[in-house]
Amino acid sequence: MLQTFDERNRDLMVSVAGKLTHRDEAAVSPFDSAVQGGDAVWEGLRLYNGRIFRLDEHLARLRRSAQALGFERVLSDEEIIAEIRRTLAANNMTDNVHIRLTLTRGVKITSGMDPRLNQSGPTLIVLPEHKPPVYDQRGITLITASVRRTAPDSLDPKIHHNNLITSILAKIEANVAGADDAVMLDHRGFVAETNATNIFLVTDGELGTPSAASCPEGITRQAVLDLASDAGIACTIGDFSLSQLYTADELFVTGTMGGLTPVLMLDGRTIGNGQPGPITATLTRLFAGLTATSGTPVR
Repeated sequence: MLQTFDERNRDLMVSVAGKLTHRDEAAVSPFDSAVQGGDAVWEGLRLYNGRIFRLDEHLARLRRSAQALGFERVLSDEEIIAEIRRTLAANNMTDNVHIRLTLTRGVKITSGMDPRLNQSGPTLIVLPEHKPPVYDQRGITLITASVRRTAPDSLDPKIHHNNLITSILAKIEANVAGADDAVMLDHRGFVAETNATNIFLVTDGELGTPSAASCPEGITRQAVLDLASDAGIACTIGDFSLSQLYTADELFVTGTMGGLTPVLMLDGRTIGNGQPGPITATLTRLFAGLTATSGTPVR
């Protein structure tokens, strides 16, 4: 899986600190915390037919993350939503759009790690792109990365931070192996998530997904859990080993970038019969219905 350039994005207008600028001219200060140390939080949003899916939940997670990092100031939801709407309007965007929302601690007066040097901020960046789901909806392949998710006593996964190096290293391993993405284990050896998505398995008709002990509590993940509950599909949240994924009847991943995507192969092992399974298909249909009928209007 390799994303390609979409010509519709050639003249994107991007918002940085309240300033709308052409993508080629948009700039973040070299003194900004995101540049200096990855000191920022982020969310990925998706626009379906004029509505942003689960916007309130995304903004709540953004706010919790910023507060956990001790940001001196966090923009109000109203300020953030107004800037999102202004940026989408500038690009005349209404559907099939992915929005990368970043909030940094702000600009420092001089280089250094000390947050007391941040005397201007925070910096809000709104980057919308025409971007259909990035995964092949017919199914993808995964490998298991040697890189592990950071233990929660080192960096709490409930902080949706910009330090994504471990994910990038895992993605490099997937690229080298010719796979789409990589499963990442936690510090105990249990499955955490992939480098970019949460993961679900189906065994004997029952759904399962790893706990969020070593990965973010995905917004799409929670939507799928809610849909499964409403549909009477039993689900276990807990610790799962690689062996349980290898022997599952179905696997799929969830995330804002791709929605629900079947997994057909893991570490060279065919999952189930090598085709998207019935529970995956049911939840995919229910999720499509949910995104088509809910969300926060952008106009």
